[in-house]
Amino acid sequence: MTVPPNTAAPYGVDPQGRPYSDKSKIVAGILQLFLGTLGIGRFYVGSVGVGVAQLLTCGGLGFWALIDGIIFLVSNDRTDKEGRPLRG
Repeated sequence: MTVPPNTAAPYGVDPQGRPYSDKSKIVAGILQLFLGTLGIGRFYVGSVGVGVAQLLTCGGLGFWALIDGIIFLVSNDRTDKEGRPLRG
């Protein structure tokens, strides 16, 4: 017996039953590590306000961007602008 695909969650659901985002935490983390001084990782996940703040402060002189990138890569609770957990 095959299970029909869930069109509301094309990337699956997390253990709490929330649908995964179409955005990847690995891509967001790498973007933050290399282009975080421009806020690119935050713009990628839809956090425009934080992205602008990182752009204006050069990613907190690089420290904020570095820490944010590492947290994107190791954390499982980062979400996109719609509150869906990032795919890992």
